[in-house]
Amino acid sequence: MRYDLAVFIGRFEPFHLGHLSILQRALLQSERVVVLVGSAEAPRTAKNPWTFTERVVMIHAALGPDARRVTALPLRDHLYNDNAWLAEAQAQVASVAGDARRIALFGFSKDAPSYYLKAFPQWELVDAASVPLLTATELRRHLFSEDAGALRLIEANVPEPVFGIIDAFRHTDAFRQTLDEFRHVENYRAAWSSAPYPPIFVTVDAAVAHSGHVLLVKRKAQPGKGLWALPGGFLGASETLLDACLRELREETRLKIPPPVLRGNLRGEKVFDHPDRSLRGRTITHAFYFDFPSGNLPAVRGADDAARARWIPVSEVQSMRASLFEDHFFILEHFLGTAW
Repeated sequence: MRYDLAVFIGRFEPFHLGHLSILQRALLQSERVVVLVGSAEAPRTAKNPWTFTERVVMIHAALGPDARRVTALPLRDHLYNDNAWLAEAQAQVASVAGDARRIALFGFSKDAPSYYLKAFPQWELVDAASVPLLTATELRRHLFSEDAGALRLIEANVPEPVFGIIDAFRHTDAFRQTLDEFRHVENYRAAWSSAPYPPIFVTVDAAVAHSGHVLLVKRKAQPGKGLWALPGGFLGASETLLDACLRELREETRLKIPPPVLRGNLRGEKVFDHPDRSLRGRTITHAFYFDFPSGNLPAVRGADDAARARWIPVSEVQSMRASLFEDHFFILEHFLGTAW
C-alpha cells in the first residue's frame, strides 16, 4: 500500500464503470478511500437525477465486499465561492483522515471542470486514466431517451448492481418528474436551435427580506416544477432591469408594497452568471436585494408562474438547498451572508 488514505471526488450521476476503474485502482494502493459525492444537496433535476443517498447506494453496491474500506461523504456545491467548496472538501477528508500521513487524490483530467484536481497541493495527485466508455452526461441522455437501445447502452457502461438501481428508478414518480423536465428543456433548446448565434438569455430575480423572512414562490411549471424560487423572470425588450424585477415581483406574489418604497429599500444588486446555472442554456440573471428589517409581513399570494408565494423564515431557508431552483440558494447566500 503506497497511501494511508485515497480521496476520490465526483458527482457520480450515475456511478459508471469509469468511476469503478479509478476507485478500484485507489483501493489497490491505499488502506482506505474516502469518496466525496459532489452536488450532495442539489435538487433533483435532469442534470442531477439521483440524491446523495441514492448515489452512495450505487457506489457500495458496485464495490461489494470492498465497500467496507470506502467512506462516502457529502460535498455540497458553492457555485460562486470556490474557497468555500475547497474548505468543505478539506474538512470532510480531515474528518476521517485520523493519523493518515500519506494521502493521495485520485482522478482523471478529462476536461475543464477537472481543474479542481490541482487545487489540493497537500495531497499527492494520481491521474488515473478512466476506461474509454460513455460519460455520465451521455448516460443521462440515454436515461431519458425513447430509443429502444438506450437501456442496453446504459447496462454496458455501468456495474451490474448499478444498472438494477437505475432500472428501478425508471419506474418511480421521481423519474417521471425528471423526464418531464428533461423533455421541456430539450424542446426549449430546440426552439432556439436555428438562431445564428447561441442565445444568451437575460433574467431578473428579486430577493426580498422582511423581518427575518424571505419571500419565495413555488414554481408551477417546468423547469423546476415544484421547487421554491425567487420571484423573477425574463427581461422585457423595453424595460430596465430594475423595472423588470419589480414587475415580476408584483406579477408572481401580488406584494402590496408600492414600487417607490421598494426602490427606497433596495440594498444591493449583483449579476449571477455561472455558465451552468440554468438547464435552459446560457442565462445571466441580475438579482436585486430589498430589505425591510422589521414590521408585519405583507400579504402575498401566488400568481402568474407561481403556484404559491410564502414568507419563509431565514433559518428555514438555510436548510432548503435541495428545494431551491437553479442557483437561488447561492443568490440568497450572497445577499444574506451576514445573517446566514
